[in-house]
Amino acid sequence: MEFQHELIIPNEGLPFKLFLFEGGNGNYVREKHWHTSVEIFAVMEGKLSFFLKEEEYPLKAGELIIINSNEIHSIHAPEKNQTVVLQIPLKQFEDYFTAERFIRFASTGHPRNRELAGRIRELYEVNKKQEIGCSFKIKAVYNEIMYLLVSAYRITEVAEREVRYSRRLDALSKITTYMREHYREDIKLSELAAMFGYSEAYLSRMFRKYAKVNFKTYLQDIRMAYAYRELMNTDHTISAIAFENGFCSSRGFAREFRRRYGILPSELIKEREKSKGQKQHYKRQEKRQKSISDFDITFLA
Repeated sequence: MEFQHELIIPNEGLPFKLFLFEGGNGNYVREKHWHTSVEIFAVMEGKLSFFLKEEEYPLKAGELIIINSNEIHSIHAPEKNQTVVLQIPLKQFEDYFTAERFIRFASTGHPRNRELAGRIRELYEVNKKQEIGCSFKIKAVYNEIMYLLVSAYRITEVAEREVRYSRRLDALSKITTYMREHYREDIKLSELAAMFGYSEAYLSRMFRKYAKVNFKTYLQDIRMAYAYRELMNTDHTISAIAFENGFCSSRGFAREFRRRYGILPSELIKEREKSKGQKQHYKRQEKRQKSISDFDITFLA
């Protein structure tokens, strides 16, 4: 089986991950992969194609597709597009699992797709603007999306073969979930294998077969993803971020960070501050422009 496991980490302070699809410029192919989170792609502009179980699902503006947990899929985006992606951790649906602790949603062609796509677009716009009180609006829109999914899209009867197929990936999913929850700790392959009832050699093979990387690399991927997010969203020192995310030294962290991202953590912080300064400048300009417009309106009145 030639497919990879994708690591998904929610946005800072949110129970989900929300972003613009990285293949928006076109000429993009994402090979077969899977993840435990439920994923929704809502196309706002352009078009792209999904492949589920070797079947193609073309999407154009205003359409969406739901990728279920542990569902192997690939994406082809030959043309430019603007697509919002919402990834929801499976754990958030546990109150609606079947007796087999399983849940499935209708993927395409649902009569309420336009409504759901509109909610996802609204969620993206509200989160992007970050206006005062937006956290309440984000929660409200997100809850509407969750309600739609469990009340209108959930499939109550699922074929046994689908359940069995999903369980092939569930074993590794449980292990990777544990790793995401304890990545700051000194996790060892031998201890993890014993905890989940596997031999060290068997668990090592599981990672290479399904995640396409070894255990050590996967753990580093988790730590690096959280560290990157912390660098972008906090004023913590590089040393603090390194130690808080399971790295033995700030020097080793900086070296690994540069190897992966082609930039040092200190350089990323400078870029972040520069970008923040530009945004504040634009906001001041907008405020001044609004004051001028308000004056013109008052004067003309």
